[in-house]
Amino acid sequence: MVGNAPSHRMTYGNYLQLESLLSLQDGPDGYLPAPSHDELHFIVVHQTFELWFKLILRELKEARDLLAQQKVEEHAIPKIVRHLERVSEIFRLLADQWKVMETLAPQDFLAFRDRLGTSSGFESWQMRELEVLLGLEQEQRVGGMDPLAHMEKLAGEGKVPQQALQDFHSTHESPSLNDALIAWLARTPIHGSTPETQGDQESVMAYVAGHLEAMQIHGEEVIAHMVAIGHGDEASVRPRIESSRTGAEAFLLQDGVLNRARAGLLFIESYRDLPLLSWPRRLIDSFVELEQSMLLFRTHHARMVERMIGRRMGTGGSSGVDYLDATTKYRVFVDLWAVRTLLVKRERLPDVEQAEFYGFSSDGSPHS
Repeated sequence: MVGNAPSHRMTYGNYLQLESLLSLQDGPDGYLPAPSHDELHFIVVHQTFELWFKLILRELKEARDLLAQQKVEEHAIPKIVRHLERVSEIFRLLADQWKVMETLAPQDFLAFRDRLGTSSGFESWQMRELEVLLGLEQEQRVGGMDPLAHMEKLAGEGKVPQQALQDFHSTHESPSLNDALIAWLARTPIHGSTPETQGDQESVMAYVAGHLEAMQIHGEEVIAHMVAIGHGDEASVRPRIESSRTGAEAFLLQDGVLNRARAGLLFIESYRDLPLLSWPRRLIDSFVELEQSMLLFRTHHARMVERMIGRRMGTGGSSGVDYLDATTKYRVFVDLWAVRTLLVKRERLPDVEQAEFYGFSSDGSPHS
């Protein structure tokens, strides 16, 4: 040791454990011959995906835990938004990463495809846990597959480590991110009324009725306009316009029962300019961006695979591209997309009651 210099300093390689990391691209033990440059490319790309999945799981679990609190403090919402925005950017990066895979010609892939055996991307336990964490319903899955049962089967066959199975069980038994979001939306103050407010049910029902009336009035204006410009007669236009209002009523009042979470969502989206709703609507936008980035990721994946192997069966026995295309139909945050159909121009909406509650005084000016 020279002077007071430490005998061992932290180096770039030590901090990132590069020696271990860079030794993981040669395939499993006994995997001979060594990967060709094309196979090495394939391995590096997929290992990189798994590293990003590890970070995505961490970010989304942090967001879920913050949002799942019985009372979500205002200062927590920007933190949740940051977690979601980071994940959205990662998925956008991953969607572009498939372009790197597309530099592998179909014949180059076929040269080593048999070495994959029956391994399949579907066996990515991190991706399956990610879907459960988000709140993807089993009924939406292709073939109605039970992800937990599938992971337990793979673990029993030694294809999934026990720690991964434990993590999967923990995520499966905890509220999903969508569960936490719906519970949070259900507590939205609507015209200053919260679930703890006396008469809240009546206040929210009055809000819903007012919005449906605004839709009805706006619909009549649209019908008159469409007929006036010659885009159909009233008999053909009216059913289409009125179906929107009927759908809105079914959305907000399921079998006649008020869905407060959906009413809260509609209120936030309708009165986005209210200062108190600034971060809540930013949070909603972050969820929409997250799902959109995932859909793009899945779409790019499907097109890359089709470009590489056409309509061949997948290595794990799946239908290949047909299966991947089916996953692009997955939607977790369904209500956040559906509510856009219900929106009415701001000037057509009823005035906000108790505007001062949201940071505006009664005359509409910012509350000092």
